Amino acid sequence: MMNYSVLTTVYKNDNPEDLMQSIDSMLNQTVVTDDYVIVADGPLSNELYAVLEEYSSKYDFFRIIQLDENSGLGVALREGLSKCKNELVARIDADDLSLRERCELQLKRFDECPELAIIGSDMYEFDNDPDEIKDIKVMPHTCEEIYEYGKRRNAFNHSSVMYKKSIVEKYGSYSSKRRSQDVELFSKIIFNGEMCENINIPLIKFRCGDSRVKRKKKWSNVKSDLSVFYSNYKMGYSVFFDYLYVVIIQIGFWILPEKVAGILYSRIFRSKL
Repeated sequence: MMNYSVLTTVYKNDNPEDLMQSIDSMLNQTVVTDDYVIVADGPLSNELYAVLEEYSSKYDFFRIIQLDENSGLGVALREGLSKCKNELVARIDADDLSLRERCELQLKRFDECPELAIIGSDMYEFDNDPDEIKDIKVMPHTCEEIYEYGKRRNAFNHSSVMYKKSIVEKYGSYSSKRRSQDVELFSKIIFNGEMCENINIPLIKFRCGDSRVKRKKKWSNVKSDLSVFYSNYKMGYSVFFDYLYVVIIQIGFWILPEKVAGILYSRIFRSKL
């Protein structure tokens, strides 16, 4: 198996226990990384620093990149990616969990198909207890399916992806946007014809928390998504009706009461166990 780096960011409001569970899920992979990069996006709490110190003292491949101030996810990821030593990089958020065979399966696909630029997967979603799965988010599988899907929605679960560092940096890496920077980046890569796929089994557990719908209804998130998909339309990736679909869905969820929006969101965009 090829070596790969792990890229995570953490900021002051992250939960130390969630962070430990996330790190452990990557250290317990059937194929373990030799390069674990965590970017501290600004000053952290003492509890979070204690977690990072504990792991960095145990593992010599564990590296902490400290940013002076909270600059947002895009800046933190761009800085962290530049420090990753391997060509293949596995993303994971500080509160999500990877299943044990995630990285092995992704490495196997890169070995079988070296032309691939990004490999993601389906994902489980849970609120607070990882053993109580709420929904499954099923993603498009082939390059052709991903290309069509990406015109209207993010074609990858960001915490599930393993990608080639050189390809991501070829298309400008992550922008300084605080939101939707992954959609923006992946859209460029897909539109320019790079080969991508999703493994159609859940390889991560995504922590939604009780506020999933509330976060999606925040106007700042809605506005950011609309901006990215408008850019996709302007660069020729999608057509006007694709953008109109995004506008209707985004504004519709923003207007609807939170409880109604949550029910519709789960029924339309998620699969039940």
